[in-house]
Amino acid sequence: MSNPTLSLMSGHRSIRKFSDRPVPDGVITALAEAAGQASTSHHVQAYTIIRVRDRETRQAIADLAGPQPWVARAPVFLVFCADITRLVRAAESLGIPPETGWAEQLIVATVDTALMAQNLMTGAESMGLGGVFIGGIRNDPEKVSTLLKIPDHAFPLFGMCLGYPGHDPGIKPRFPVDMILREESFYGPDGTPDPEKDRNDMENFDKILNTYYKTRSSNVKDQTWTRLLGEFTGKIIRPGMKSFLEKKGFFLK
Repeated sequence: MSNPTLSLMSGHRSIRKFSDRPVPDGVITALAEAAGQASTSHHVQAYTIIRVRDRETRQAIADLAGPQPWVARAPVFLVFCADITRLVRAAESLGIPPETGWAEQLIVATVDTALMAQNLMTGAESMGLGGVFIGGIRNDPEKVSTLLKIPDHAFPLFGMCLGYPGHDPGIKPRFPVDMILREESFYGPDGTPDPEKDRNDMENFDKILNTYYKTRSSNVKDQTWTRLLGEFTGKIIRPGMKSFLEKKGFFLK
């Protein structure tokens, strides 16, 4: 079963090379407006998008993020901020001391921003654009915050490169739906773990992903999901995030 929207979603690919064709400002405005209709907890709308045009700033962020040169080269680069500054101002305008620092506020702001950003990406793809999310801006979120003058009660969650595609990469396989869609409980209707099925499912997916990596047109490698993500999970990633969030007024309680 399919329709144009499902086909568009199923065809998502990360685009890191872009043509020289400029993206009109009106397109970005229209995408941001439509993306703002994403679901939001309690109508909070806990996000702000910063479009970064300055070449020096773009290059600095590209270097911090990896380096990821497409951050500097993409026609459009956006930074998505989880942002509760408006909540704070609303409370203060009523003379109410704002309750901040709660873990729930961090979750709400993160989820709101992610939902809106995915809406924007899908909308961009519907208009012939392509792009890639840039989680690497969290390598040094304090420097990114300084570069972009992001205040307390807001923080840079991820970036997004957008433009008209300059290459046609293959679609990276995802888990089969029966691995992620369960009935009634986490372990299925009877609620009983099935380690053998889980193991077989992962072995089958490892084979699928390994074939993809060995046959794609660039960056060919002999790799599986289990090996790649198992090694990743054995590393400490961005250990300064908790202290950074606390400085920004999040995750204090």
